[in-house]
Amino acid sequence: MGADERATASARISDRVIRSHEYASCKRLGVYLPMRDEVDTTVVIERAWRAQKSVFAPVTDTHGTMNFCEILPDTVVTRNRYGLWEPVSGTIVAARDLDIVITPVVAFDDSRRRVGMGGGYYDRCFHFLKNRRKWLKPKLIGVAFACQESRALQSDTWDVPLYSIVTEIA
Repeated sequence: MGADERATASARISDRVIRSHEYASCKRLGVYLPMRDEVDTTVVIERAWRAQKSVFAPVTDTHGTMNFCEILPDTVVTRNRYGLWEPVSGTIVAARDLDIVITPVVAFDDSRRRVGMGGGYYDRCFHFLKNRRKWLKPKLIGVAFACQESRALQSDTWDVPLYSIVTEIA
């Protein structure tokens, strides 16, 4: 996708997320800080702040653990060892304390399986959701461009499926 097409699609995806029941009812939002080729989540973050929601971004450590750190409009961010944006400091919360988590997606299928960047951070962080019969929280909402949809992805035993996937196509 070109930059203009990606920006237009990101705006549509953000609008669909913001208009969702899950977003409207959440108080604590987990959301990644976007890289150039990913769905731009900036609008979702800014709208959450205006709606008085608490916003948390993923942070990783050298042991393969991912946590969520509160971000505010003036939070300083830096690139981690993988080149991903992370807050430098802030209040850390457990993943279980979030209402929804907007997750990045490299590829997805119609069974709500996702492929991420390959580090397994999301699957390890949300392993407690793996065998639930009913979705409570957090609800993992993948955001992706429609062109990232794949036929059927192979699933590993540790993969945690998404609650839903939002693309620019209704």
